[in-house]
Amino acid sequence: MTSTVQSSDGVSDSQLQELLRRAKTIAVVGLSPKADRPSYRVAAYLQKAGYRIIPIRPANAAILGEACYASLDDIPAEITVDIVDVFRAADETPAVAEAAVRLMAGKPNSAGLLWLQSGIVKEESMAIARQAGLVAVQDLCLMVAHRRFLG
Repeated sequence: MTSTVQSSDGVSDSQLQELLRRAKTIAVVGLSPKADRPSYRVAAYLQKAGYRIIPIRPANAAILGEACYASLDDIPAEITVDIVDVFRAADETPAVAEAAVRLMAGKPNSAGLLWLQSGIVKEESMAIARQAGLVAVQDLCLMVAHRRFLG
């Protein structure tokens, strides 16, 4: 029996696989500089898998060899972000979703994917992303999905 990845907006396994294949750059909101934290482990795995990681962490200058930005709004316009991967409390994610929309909407080369990690569920954030034309996933680990589809 094959398991199916479920997300709040009915994104199919094949759609997720294609988006992960197409993506090149992932902004990680709440990326910790501590190697024992899930956000660090996931980002390090994704970086090793070939993605460029953009850390969103106001208190640090760099993580995983990449310059940190204080917010999604601070990422330079010339950088095309494909996925915004979120490690923040659910109540903080609507503002992150709005910033992700500003960052990725209108960029036809972006995969346009808002990803709330395992344990993070916020329908309001999903609605914000979907209404702007982004694909939205919640309560799912990006590393687990990547391993399953492309690993």
